[in-house]
Amino acid sequence: MSVSQLDPAGGSGSQAERQGSNPLRTYKIASIPADGIGPEVIAAGLQALEALARRDGGFELDVTEFDWSSERYRKTGALMPEDGRDQIKDFDAIFFGAVGAPDIPDHVTLWGLRLPLCQGFDQYANVRPTKILPGITSPLAGVGPGDLDWVIVRENSEGEYSGIGGRAHRGLPEEVATEVSIFTRVGVERIMRYAFKPAQSRPRKLLTVVTKSNAQRHGMVMWDEIAAEVGKDFPDVTWDKMLVDAMTVRMVKSPRSLDTIVATNLHADILSDLAGALAGSLGVAPTGNIDPERRYPSMFEPIHGSAFDITGKGIANPVATFWTASQMLEHLGEADAARRLMRAVEKVCADGILTPDVGGDATTRQVTDAVCEAIRGENI
Repeated sequence: MSVSQLDPAGGSGSQAERQGSNPLRTYKIASIPADGIGPEVIAAGLQALEALARRDGGFELDVTEFDWSSERYRKTGALMPEDGRDQIKDFDAIFFGAVGAPDIPDHVTLWGLRLPLCQGFDQYANVRPTKILPGITSPLAGVGPGDLDWVIVRENSEGEYSGIGGRAHRGLPEEVATEVSIFTRVGVERIMRYAFKPAQSRPRKLLTVVTKSNAQRHGMVMWDEIAAEVGKDFPDVTWDKMLVDAMTVRMVKSPRSLDTIVATNLHADILSDLAGALAGSLGVAPTGNIDPERRYPSMFEPIHGSAFDITGKGIANPVATFWTASQMLEHLGEADAARRLMRAVEKVCADGILTPDVGGDATTRQVTDAVCEAIRGENI
């Protein structure tokens, strides 16, 4: 695996053109470690990916690192350059760390980096698998591996995070702020179809549609109606509907009753954090921001955020990043390597090599080294 820094010109050309006579399958990865523990866990993820590439022998990763971050914002006034998307649009995938800093408002960092990439590349399906890994204890009594195994599909392009609205009469008693949720038939139908497909492919063939149509009588009612329309095309999938507040109760009290879940941008954002906590820690929760049509690179990131309280302490949990890397490999077509990585992660967790957030005392490096050793030592 080769790694270069800030070499956007290297991103042009098709995969076949880049490979030439090289028999290896070569994938160009844009690495954006960004803020907080992002650089620490992305470094761990790249180390594991390198071990996988060497163990597999059939592919390699050509990684270019970009310095887009809050530090860049402090120096230049922008987290990423104006032509940032153009610089990485020809990459095969984006490997993203975390964005956010205690001295910069959260809306500045989010809208300055992550959302322009997700929305600009129309990564409309945010996929967040959640399960209790061997060796990790859920806070739910009597719930262990196999009892909580979900895939949360989040609409990732519109809804409550559309960015539509504004403020008027700032600083005056009559100041007003509006935040408009946008639901389009195109946006809702495509995420419903996307969610029904993994539900159809999983053994239980079960989908739960999360809504709030009792109070939000326009956009969310349309959300429900389109779910019913799309459901007719998947007669082998059993699906039900839950109000988002009731869904939080069901996730806690009846985790075995759930399998695949689809929700709006805001609702799924909140529910997936709860899911990560119920699985033991946000430090084990992955994300893929997917453009299913593959017009643009998809982006893969752990969902734990910048975690500035532990930045630089060497104890950040890299498991979420490993799982995220597995999602990226699967998206790239390297399913065997993706499964090999998850087997290594599960072995290391089962062996009790865990960071403090999940009850262990191992460091980021110790977990990473153990996962890499498990990859190298596997005989399958």
